[in-house]
Amino acid sequence: MLSAREIHAAVHAALAEDIGGGDVTSQATVPAKATFTVVMRAREPLVVAGLDFAETAFRQLSPSVRIKRLARDGQRLKSGAPLLQICGSACAILSAERVALNFVQRLSGVATLTAQYVAAVKGTRTQILDTRKTTPGWRRFEKYAVGCGGGCNHRFGLYDLVLIKDNHLAALRDAKPNAVTAAVRRARQKFPRLQVEVEADTLAQVRQAVAAGADIILLDNMPPVQLRRAVKLVAGCAKTEASGGVNLKTVRVIAQTGVEFISVGALTHSARAVDIGLDFES
Repeated sequence: MLSAREIHAAVHAALAEDIGGGDVTSQATVPAKATFTVVMRAREPLVVAGLDFAETAFRQLSPSVRIKRLARDGQRLKSGAPLLQICGSACAILSAERVALNFVQRLSGVATLTAQYVAAVKGTRTQILDTRKTTPGWRRFEKYAVGCGGGCNHRFGLYDLVLIKDNHLAALRDAKPNAVTAAVRRARQKFPRLQVEVEADTLAQVRQAVAAGADIILLDNMPPVQLRRAVKLVAGCAKTEASGGVNLKTVRVIAQTGVEFISVGALTHSARAVDIGLDFES
């Protein structure tokens, strides 16, 4: 969950970036005491995420603004459905409009794409994971949006899970009995309370990771036939995660190999902002 403090800080920074010394257009054209009512509305089917950011943006510029929430984060909406109704200072609403929309459009885009992947693997035992391929400074927000779309969060950073990848193994290439075993042993000794995941490119590395006692084995860029063999080799001794070459056309085939998780970088690095507008009512 996101805290009110971090939402407030992110919105404050975004408003400062956008408004700077002042919204000169609104100041020049809109009477200071003018008020109106607007509705934030979906212009395409989507899954909602980020409404707290939008509300915070309007309230930071006008604490007296009245906001009625007409949808909730995680909800699927049809095109034309309302998300928020905002009543109050016309200048404040106009000045906050773009920042509010930027947050909701971007985060709802992540949630919407995630929901498409989750739907694609429905009926299998596979869960969809995000990655660290996030917008700098927005990781917690984007991972929150993944959750709104029905996905699960992988590690939040380099600090909460040991993930031994090919470059780590390259540094231990001369270790005995093999690099995978040496890396897992070192990880257990240094961080005994953390789960250890090992990236495996080959079935030989899968065997080594199982023998070393890895908690999770990341099956990287393996075709479906090889993934099935890997899952059979693991035989429940560790969790299995597939990555690489994942898209909406391939994700179900990958899920049907029996892996517990599929990590999808596209959820955060390639999600497009969905179309949401602010419509004047009165």
